Amino acid sequence: MQLKNDLLLRAALGQPTERTPVWLMRQAGRILPEYRAVRERLSGFKELVETPELAAEVTIQPVDLLDVDAAIIFSDILVVPEAMGCTYEMIEKRGPLFPNTINSAADVEKMRVADPYEHLNYVLEAIKVTKRELNGRVPLIGFAGAPWTIFAYMVEGSGSKTFSKARKMLYEDPALSHQLLRKITDTTIAYLKAQVAAGADLIQVFDSWAGILPPAHYKEFSYPYIAEICRAITDVPVTVFAKGAFFSFADFAQLDCQVLGLDWNMNVADARAAVGDGKTLQGNLDPCALYNNFEGVKRETIKMLEAFGPHRHIANLGHGVYPDTDPEKVKCFIQTVKEYSHR
Repeated sequence: MQLKNDLLLRAALGQPTERTPVWLMRQAGRILPEYRAVRERLSGFKELVETPELAAEVTIQPVDLLDVDAAIIFSDILVVPEAMGCTYEMIEKRGPLFPNTINSAADVEKMRVADPYEHLNYVLEAIKVTKRELNGRVPLIGFAGAPWTIFAYMVEGSGSKTFSKARKMLYEDPALSHQLLRKITDTTIAYLKAQVAAGADLIQVFDSWAGILPPAHYKEFSYPYIAEICRAITDVPVTVFAKGAFFSFADFAQLDCQVLGLDWNMNVADARAAVGDGKTLQGNLDPCALYNNFEGVKRETIKMLEAFGPHRHIANLGHGVYPDTDPEKVKCFIQTVKEYSHR
């Protein structure tokens, strides 16, 4: 199906665009009253993720309500460890909790390389429903967590400021760490290929805890697995968003991906100098800039657009939009990008 708005895909591929495309990480979620209304009917977050028609509904809400240039499938990176046999609970206002964590060789042995059509079919069905209902209005982004980030949750058992248990395993048993990362990577590649087959137009890999590793560990335990994922996804553009991994941008230039996401702490000029002109950059407004007044939101958005320049840029925040953000400020950000970048 021909897309009516293919700005995101053209920008990702370095092709000319009439203006800078814009979307937001976590755009389908708690900032929207319409999303909260759907959630209130359900037992919890996981029921929404695992019900394809409802996941599709909240995926499309920001396209209707915020006028973004892309939809991103409503799901979670933690569906991958669950599919592998490491289940999680989503605790309201606290985040994910894994009742059983990975601590030993026996634990790793028990983890399966998941079959996406058997263990993650609800996500694939959500993609198909969403694609049908979008009817070509905008591209649909699929995603997964990077292997290191998934490993961190499986070993730590919850979110953490330090992920010291997960990082301890890298030091104490690097061979076992690689065994688990291997299974996560194999699962993730199969899962992302299935997302593309179901209709995803672009894939994003989230390495949310990249910046918590020292550079040498990132080079050993994260980067090679992300590189493998990028090589495996050949039919659609791939975005890599490695939060805090500014130290790896020279390496990222070598990835077989089309887009690199920048968090709000990353310097745009430094990133561009490190990766050259061969990749599109995505980002990177500070999510807290949206707490500003409307004039302040416009001012910060224009500063961001000027830093990136008019070519090979996808406008976004430097992280997911925070849940208490005023949707009208989000609309102001989106409209400013569209009006200021029009060429």
